[in-house]
Amino acid sequence: MKIGFFDSGLGGLSVFNKIVNDVSACYIYLADNKNTPYGIKRKNEVLKYVEENIKILVELKCDIIVIACNTATSIAINHLRELYKDICIIGTEPAIKLAANDRVENKEIIVSATTMTLREEKLNDLIKKLNIENKIKKVALDKLVEYAENGNYDENEVKEYLKDKLKNINLNNCSHFVLGCTHFPLFEKEIKEVIPNNIKVIDGSTGIINNVKRKIKENNLEENKTTVKLLLTKESNIFVNNFKRISKISDIDVSVIK
Repeated sequence: MKIGFFDSGLGGLSVFNKIVNDVSACYIYLADNKNTPYGIKRKNEVLKYVEENIKILVELKCDIIVIACNTATSIAINHLRELYKDICIIGTEPAIKLAANDRVENKEIIVSATTMTLREEKLNDLIKKLNIENKIKKVALDKLVEYAENGNYDENEVKEYLKDKLKNINLNNCSHFVLGCTHFPLFEKEIKEVIPNNIKVIDGSTGIINNVKRKIKENNLEENKTTVKLLLTKESNIFVNNFKRISKISDIDVSVIK
């Protein structure tokens, strides 16, 4: 009984961490650290990487696969579900609907994500469906992905970067800040420190986590104990150490995909 998690790197831990301590299972976390970051690459290039890595999780007989990457979800989720109809594939996407339903009248919503996620049809179709095109402020924060993957957690540098990216937005006219990339919750503290206190920060992982837990229960996949296997596409002691530090799990079986 296996639960597979896939991300371009460490971002998926923002989802993984909230499940691994609650549900006992055999977890396989596959990180495409060789090709991260995804958000600034060409769509066809990223689609190829996603297909190759999901195929690995399928071949490892994962019962549930969580695409814990907003960029990968936005370009590949429908295709993958068609390709693997017998496998439960759960994606991640910015919680825009949650923010829209809670939005203060005449206020705007900041949607932060990678460049690719922000320009993909999946996200923009949702915005159109909610009829809030004129209430959305999109902000590409690709560098946060690089900071996370490089282990750069210099608070001042991160906050200066955020201030620069937000300088053209009237923050006093915003009610919500949507974290549209699984890497971004790793910097939630810094984000909250550079925006007004009245802006609500929305992390869409709650709905994803509930969905995964429900599927695990429905398919009777819960085990007596938890095991974690980490698969990398490039050998990296730095990545492994960061994974252990963020997940707070030291007993991990690590392998590099050849």
